[in-house]
Amino acid sequence: MTILIAEDDADDRFLIQTAFEEKGFTDKLEFVENGIELMSHLNAAAEKNPPHIILLDLNMPKKDGREVLHELKQHHLFKRIPIIIFTTTKNEKEIRNCYDLGANTYIIKPTGFDELLFIVEQIHFYWERAAAIQ
Repeated sequence: MTILIAEDDADDRFLIQTAFEEKGFTDKLEFVENGIELMSHLNAAAEKNPPHIILLDLNMPKKDGREVLHELKQHHLFKRIPIIIFTTTKNEKEIRNCYDLGANTYIIKPTGFDELLFIVEQIHFYWERAAAIQ
């Protein structure tokens, strides 16, 4: 399973990759640092190998996650890719807005590594099954 991760924080990228490795998952993780890079990456991979899911931070430079989410769900090729919002934003209005825009899941970033391991495990097993159905 290929997971495209849009995350501007280098420490968070490292922790996510480490969590997948520590769990022994062999998912292919691809990282981009902002929404512009995400869209470029998707356009390059659109025909041959789009990701199975996208892990999307909301607070990124250049083009934030909200803009990207809206753009993806309007795009004829990308609208079916499941999008998991993975952010520090806990605002209920923001959460509702993301679901209204088409997010499949909204996860607030954990404060500890053990909790991140649990979240990574849940993401892997749930979306692996979903990807197998598609």
